[in-house]
Amino acid sequence: MPVKPLVASAGPERGWLPVKMVNVLYAEQQTQTLPMELLGTPVEVRAVPVLYEWDLGDGNTISTTNPGDPYPAETISGTYSGEGWYDVTLMTTFSGQFSVAGGPWQDIDGTIEVASDPIPLYSKSLESRLVNGDIPVDEDEDPWIPERTAATEGPRDPEATHREI
Repeated sequence: MPVKPLVASAGPERGWLPVKMVNVLYAEQQTQTLPMELLGTPVEVRAVPVLYEWDLGDGNTISTTNPGDPYPAETISGTYSGEGWYDVTLMTTFSGQFSVAGGPWQDIDGTIEVASDPIPLYSKSLESRLVNGDIPVDEDEDPWIPERTAATEGPRDPEATHREI
């Protein structure tokens, strides 16, 4: 039975964040109910998220039973130490239960892991500089995000760790 991946969120909506800035991670937690009929009897199977495994793309990983919360919460978060493109990925482990003809829910042995779509983020080193105030800034164009190439991929964090939250 197809268990859908959770919608994962990371970083600001614009797709980039400064190096060392907190990258807030969260998943839209939802129990999925899958109705079916088996030998003419209605059966429901439900998949319940029980573990969230985040990979920040730089070697840092996080395992947690908490789906996290949107910004400004920093329940689940990380930072990047280097400039470049990173793919944040989420692997969710679901446990299962079933109910026959509206009866009590019964546990299903085992779990299933479902990967969410990767979230591309660019981490940018920022520096202050003097600019000509007479030249207008085009705020509709985002000057911070370079095209993704092998040369703009982010480096591995030499101090990468696995955290359990």
